[in-house]
Amino acid sequence: MAKKSRVKNRQAAAAPADGPNPRAACPCGSGKRYKACHGAAGGAFVGRPFEGLPGECDLVALRELVPSATVSLQVKGHESTPVTLGTLLPGAAPAMSRDSGEVWAGLQVQHNYGDVSRDVAAALLLALEARAAGESGIFGLTAAPGDGPRLQDLVADSELAVTVHEGFDWWIADVEDKADLEHALEHANESVLPTARLTSVEAAYWTSVGSKEHLRWVMPEPEDALLTALARLHVAGDDVIVPDARFVGMFRAHGLLAPVWDLPVGTGAEALEEPAVAFKKLLDDALADDSEITPEVRSARAGLANRQVTIR
Repeated sequence: MAKKSRVKNRQAAAAPADGPNPRAACPCGSGKRYKACHGAAGGAFVGRPFEGLPGECDLVALRELVPSATVSLQVKGHESTPVTLGTLLPGAAPAMSRDSGEVWAGLQVQHNYGDVSRDVAAALLLALEARAAGESGIFGLTAAPGDGPRLQDLVADSELAVTVHEGFDWWIADVEDKADLEHALEHANESVLPTARLTSVEAAYWTSVGSKEHLRWVMPEPEDALLTALARLHVAGDDVIVPDARFVGMFRAHGLLAPVWDLPVGTGAEALEEPAVAFKKLLDDALADDSEITPEVRSARAGLANRQVTIR
C-alpha cells in the first residue's frame, strides 16, 4: 500500500566558481549578466543540454514548441517502472510518482538552473526513489541539482517514440475516479493548439493557431552551416515547402535552430509529408555544398540571422 502522498524539494550545491565571467552576458542569450541570470540561479549553463540523447530535436520541440505530447522511457536501474516524459504535467510539476505505479517527468517547468537535462534527471530520480519506496507525490527542485546524473546517463532507449495528444486527457488515464479532475482538465485542454508531428522527417511539427498554420522543424545541424544552407536555398527559391507557404524565420532553442514556415490555412499536416522529404533532400545538398558563398547568399544569410528568436 502506498504511503501518504507528499511533496519533496531538492536542495543542492551551487554552480562551481570556475564558471562563466559573472559580469559577462549570460550564455543563455537572455541579455542579462551571468551573475543576474543563470549565475544567480546557481546552475552552470549548458547550451545544448539534450545533445547525445536519442530524439534530441524532438525533446527540444517538446520542451518549447509542442503543447501536449509524451514519450515512454526506459530508465537504467528502474526498468520495471513505467516512466513517461511529458511536455507539461498537472500543475507544471517537475516529476510525479503516481498511485498507479507510474513515474512521470515534465519538460515544461517553471525552473531552469542552466542544464535542462540535469534538472529533469534530478526530479525524475526523486520520483523514482519514492516509487521504489511505495510513495506517491510531486517532486521538484528548489536549487540547482549539483553534479548529479543527466538524462544522458539515465535513458536506456536507443530511440524515442513521440506521441502527440489533442489535449491532456493522458493526465487522468491512470486515475479511477476522474470526476474531481474534469474541470481542471477542461481548462487545460482549452489552451492546446492543434498540433501534429510529421512522420516522414524528424522533429517537424505542424500546428494551427486558427487564422494561421505553421510548420516548425527542429534541426540538428550546427547553426552556422544550417544558416548558410538555408540562405543558399532562399536565393535559389527552394525554401518554399508548399505553394504559397513562406519561410518566416527560426527559433533558437537549446543549441539548435527550428526554421518556421507560415502555411496557407487548410494545408494540414498530411499535405506536408512529401514536400518535407523533398525539402530535406535539397537541404542536405545545400549543406554539402562547399562552393564559395556569393554576395546574394551572404546577404540572405544575414537576413536569416536577424530573423531568429531565442527561446530560453
